[in-house]
Amino acid sequence: MFETKMPNGFLWGGAVAAHQLEGAWNVDGKGPSVADVMTVGSTEKDREFTGKVLPGENYPNHEGIDFYHHYKEDIKLFAEMGFKCFRTSIAWTRIFPNGDEEEPNEAGLKFYDDLFDECHKYGIEPVITLHHFEIPLHLVNKYGGWENRKLIDFFTRFAKVCFKRYKSKVKYWMTFNEIDNQASFNNPFLMCTNSGIVFKEGQNREAAMYQAAHYELVASALAVKIGHEINPDFKIGCMINYASIYPATCKPSDCLLAQRVADRRYWFSDVHVNGEYPEELEMYLKRKGYRQDITEEDRQVLREGTVDYIGFSYYASMTVASDKVDADSLTDLDEAKVHNEYLPTTAWHWEIDPEGLRYGLNWLTDRYHKPLFIVENGMGAYDKVEADGSIHDEYRIDYLRKHISEMEKAVALDGVNLMGYTPWGCIDLVSAGTGQMDKRYGFIYVDKNDKGEGTLARSRKDSFFWYQKVIKSNGAELD
Repeated sequence: MFETKMPNGFLWGGAVAAHQLEGAWNVDGKGPSVADVMTVGSTEKDREFTGKVLPGENYPNHEGIDFYHHYKEDIKLFAEMGFKCFRTSIAWTRIFPNGDEEEPNEAGLKFYDDLFDECHKYGIEPVITLHHFEIPLHLVNKYGGWENRKLIDFFTRFAKVCFKRYKSKVKYWMTFNEIDNQASFNNPFLMCTNSGIVFKEGQNREAAMYQAAHYELVASALAVKIGHEINPDFKIGCMINYASIYPATCKPSDCLLAQRVADRRYWFSDVHVNGEYPEELEMYLKRKGYRQDITEEDRQVLREGTVDYIGFSYYASMTVASDKVDADSLTDLDEAKVHNEYLPTTAWHWEIDPEGLRYGLNWLTDRYHKPLFIVENGMGAYDKVEADGSIHDEYRIDYLRKHISEMEKAVALDGVNLMGYTPWGCIDLVSAGTGQMDKRYGFIYVDKNDKGEGTLARSRKDSFFWYQKVIKSNGAELD
């Protein structure tokens, strides 16, 4: 047996992103981001990037759940649950509406001053991401997004302003959210949200991804250096989308493929942590003739701007088979995926694998030897509001209970250095992938549907009271 309790000071909380809940998309000087020109979708229909706001289209991020005007009410609910921290992002276009201005927008800065003050009022530590799928639309239209080296300067100016303004209010930072999503470079949605790249006909998507990702990694490293100069006590991490990667069988070719997929998915965090590109990737890029623009100065910056910890999301594992593609032919990682018959799935076809979280915590520890922070975990589900207003979401409780249990084993039995746990969408918000409100993650129900209808009233689900008990017991009570 082991003690089912987390270490003192463990950061229990919840996670969101600015563009998915704030709303107020054109209020107080805010400019449009890529998220503001993405339509609602579903499991059957992809979200569409329209490039500008078109009449008659449903853009769910415009209102979100209007956190911009409800944040005091919502932070009070988080405090009632017992949150020790709250992960959100700073919307770049609130601070620099176009992204390339010389001076920031004071109204945007003040909003986050007020938000962070409200968190501290209840003893809640803000955990802040700088670049979370909300690149300014102007930087996409004028500069081509992160394909352009100029964005390094624009991003570091934004980071410096935030670090200086909130140096006494925010301790925990992350630079780029789920930067490794770009490994799926044939997915236009992921490339647009991550890098602001809108592919042209005939463009080499893989080459564009590697070049853009290099600029992002240089920008991240520079931001880490700037942040530590402003406040040496800052803890500045990277953030990746982690999936434990399994071979479909014990065939050597499947095992080699699983290793190669991991290398091609997690080289982003290799650079964040180690300050240099791994040998296999350097050889691959040389063979393919990719990433033409990399300088010795860039390499020095990467070495000097390594991160303090690894933040990561964990939703599902990934299984790969060499009868789909062999290791030496691998380009697009999605081509290698197969369904794992041993795992159930959510309504959105995401495989549920709690043990994969423990596997991942150990894998990341063995690879990086850095503190870890689970900054997203959860399952999208349809919730039913009963006649008396109650919401019985035992399926969500069951999912989180099993994942937290595996997390606790990794800490108590395996010695993993884990900073905290912030389940995704702690309050219902707009899904990034589908743009839906009906795909719900939260402990707090928000009365709004996929069509944008509803009062925005907040109410507590059964999982609210369960998570409250988990935090109060520091993870000892999971039933």
